[in-house]
Amino acid sequence: MTGQTLRYLSRQDVVSLAIPMDEIIQAVEAALLEKGQGTAEMPPKPGVHPKTDAFIHAMPAFLKGMGAAGLKWVSGFPQNLERDLPYISGLFVLNDVETGFPLAVMDCTWITGARTGAASAVAARYMARPDSETMGIVACGLQGRTNLEAMACLFPLKRVFAFDTDRQAAAAFSDEMGARLGLEVIPVENLREAVEGLDLVVTSGPILKNPTPAIPAGWLAPGSFACPLDFDSYWTPGAFREVDKLATDDLDQMAYYRTVGYFESTPEPYADLGEIVTGNRAGRESEMERTMSLNLGLGIEDVASARIIYEKAMVEGVGADLPL
Repeated sequence: MTGQTLRYLSRQDVVSLAIPMDEIIQAVEAALLEKGQGTAEMPPKPGVHPKTDAFIHAMPAFLKGMGAAGLKWVSGFPQNLERDLPYISGLFVLNDVETGFPLAVMDCTWITGARTGAASAVAARYMARPDSETMGIVACGLQGRTNLEAMACLFPLKRVFAFDTDRQAAAAFSDEMGARLGLEVIPVENLREAVEGLDLVVTSGPILKNPTPAIPAGWLAPGSFACPLDFDSYWTPGAFREVDKLATDDLDQMAYYRTVGYFESTPEPYADLGEIVTGNRAGRESEMERTMSLNLGLGIEDVASARIIYEKAMVEGVGADLPL
């Protein structure tokens, strides 16, 4: 009962619900539509940074149309990889919008991966060519997996090229995702092979405050779409400048990150995804446009995804009720 107990969902509980990616894509698109229509509330995420290139962020959001609100407390620690721990960890709190009481606390690892892939796919729905058949994945971790899964929901993919500085990770990714999705997934040893001439490109390495970008102008082909999930860590300023249409998922959030040292040489985006999804700004308008969406990660995407998880968990009796 609201106000007396909350539902706790562990990482395994969330995974066991087996929510299809296409449901998360629909939820994320609906959240972005609300954003574009002005019925979402989401301040730029504050954070602390205990170690170099590490972060702990608070991500509150409210979606009026969905009647959902909550907060994600999420961390990203690159050093965890050396400890055989996930880069991303954290919790999500879902609130009752009528009383403010917490309805659920759940692990946010699966949510973060799934909604990030879904957001990339939504951006690509509006900014990529619908006949896109080839894709490059740079960084073969959780985000690489969820982004490939989401893109495969919307595009007729045939060949995927996977690059990671850890060659074993790229090989394992290729075997796993090729078998799961029925695609030809090829591990490559050269970063350029995972970018040049491909229809879709997603990069999802660790976010670095003082990076040495490695993807130059000229690699992203005319007619291609790219989605950097790693800020400006891997694409050079020249690569950003040659894009015909550069969007972001949130203009205010990008402006905030400029004030703390990111995107100093990145051109100003022409639109955010909410504007594009509502039709207030155009997405792709020609076959030969180079397009890109700088997706920073939005709390509204987490709220929309967490609502689906909570509702299914309650129906199926998954998780444990804890007293408040």
